[in-house]
Amino acid sequence: MTALDLFDQINSAVLDLQGATLQTYGRSLRRLGQLLNHPDLFQINEGLTAGLNLEQFIEDGRKTGGSLVGSSVLQWPDDPKKQLGMQLLLVKHLAEDPQRAINLSHDFYYSGKKVISGIQTMTGQLIIPFVRDFKAYVRANGSTTVQLLAPPKSNKVFIVHGHDVAARESVARFLEKIGIDVVILHEQANQGRTIIEKIVANSDVGFAVVLLTPDDEGRSVGGDSLEPRARQNVLLELGYFIAKLGRGNVCALKKGRLEIPSDFAGVVWSVMDDNNGWKTELAKELKAADYPIDWNKVMG
Repeated sequence: MTALDLFDQINSAVLDLQGATLQTYGRSLRRLGQLLNHPDLFQINEGLTAGLNLEQFIEDGRKTGGSLVGSSVLQWPDDPKKQLGMQLLLVKHLAEDPQRAINLSHDFYYSGKKVISGIQTMTGQLIIPFVRDFKAYVRANGSTTVQLLAPPKSNKVFIVHGHDVAARESVARFLEKIGIDVVILHEQANQGRTIIEKIVANSDVGFAVVLLTPDDEGRSVGGDSLEPRARQNVLLELGYFIAKLGRGNVCALKKGRLEIPSDFAGVVWSVMDDNNGWKTELAKELKAADYPIDWNKVMG
């Protein structure tokens, strides 16, 4: 058992839901439901939902609708505690079968012809406010630090890279050699998504390797000379994965001479040297992050 803040994981599930597509929202919604059903929340949940009838609540809401699509309005209880309890029942109801989210958002959170738009509207108007208020309620009435079984470690590793194709391929082939599933963004299907949506959709990994290679040049205003820098997308994705996975699950490999962002100064990175010593360093980091490592494959 590992001591974790339950609401860190709930917030991560909601963040994933915010950036989800029609193909991925179900996974995030189910994860949110699993967290809300955690045994340490059982007593709190029982107290909030006692005496509430979700089916009747939804049926009463549907009766308010007219001929206009999306005109139905949910009739929330006036009592804040009962309202929070009904929100809890509703979110858990949706998580049990994500198809319900499509139907419910069409009836009560209609936002145009795109199905995902309705789900995103429902996330913003129902799920995010609920999580905020539920967190405050639990903190006032129970414990927020609970014991969670650590989720199974993903065998996937996301490679963040710039223009250095040779460096990217070298790291990818090494990881595949030692039995790791590699995720490289441009190799994944676009499905009409923006870049950040695509990153979020493919970030269900347990570890990220960030290649800091001197692909760009820049200087501060009034600076004397241009300095080699990593590409801006690499730095953005570095920050994203540190926030999502934690620093212990992100390894930065620095190749050549380049400027390191001031916010990242002091954080240890590994040098991607020509004698392949970086492979051992990367394997050590993966081992520390609970990835199974066969040292014969690393050294072979």
